[in-house]
Amino acid sequence: MNEFLRDFHGKVALVTGATSGIGRACALELASCGAALMLSGRDEQRGLALRDRIRDAGGTGEFIAGDIQDARFCQALVEACVERLRRLDVLVNSAGICKVASTLQTSDEIWRETMAVNVDGTFFTSRAALRVMVKQGAGNIVNIASDWGLVGAAEAAAYCASKGAVVMLTKAMAMDHARQGIRVNAVCPGDTDTPMMEADYTQRGLSPEQGRALAGEGIPMGRMASAEEVARVVCFLASDAASFITGAALPVDGGHSSA
Repeated sequence: MNEFLRDFHGKVALVTGATSGIGRACALELASCGAALMLSGRDEQRGLALRDRIRDAGGTGEFIAGDIQDARFCQALVEACVERLRRLDVLVNSAGICKVASTLQTSDEIWRETMAVNVDGTFFTSRAALRVMVKQGAGNIVNIASDWGLVGAAEAAAYCASKGAVVMLTKAMAMDHARQGIRVNAVCPGDTDTPMMEADYTQRGLSPEQGRALAGEGIPMGRMASAEEVARVVCFLASDAASFITGAALPVDGGHSSA
């Protein structure tokens, strides 16, 4: 692949959920390709540390702490991005939560919080970003969905439903804005070695080592993904190398959803 196709110099990327896991890896990958970064997450200490790491490496980074369940915050976040960095070319919606619970174990609170973070937050931030991108006549949105939004899984009813909704939202937004120079795609990771995955193991009564081993048994490639492997696919979809791809939900799951 020609490296210039993954050159993000002069472009601005906004990453939600940037303080951990896949979001953090996406921010570092985009920064390494030259993008200026607006970062967001709920953990201010980790967000500022990531911002400083990007700056120390010679990049441009800003951070704003907040909760994407709040539509007003999402709008303010995008406005701050444009005010500080002058534009918005790439949005990566990576913020998400997962609670282990079967259908009958899923309380109203688990259902509502999962939908609010995973679906509402993705929609609110995308809507705010699209207002900017439509005026620019260009832009890319990459949503972090899940292979569980494609094939489902046990004891994750709310999470599966929310990520399935993200996949369909991705396709609808892609249809709405394809003629306006805006591409919208989703990445659907399988089990990925992140703090959120470790929290899932804990909820299931497993140690991180037991969880990784069990996950690997169910993946045709025999192992979990790293966050960096997912981030490289996100960066590809946001780049000119993927210039004719929109509305896709791309599994990055070692073959799990095909098995």
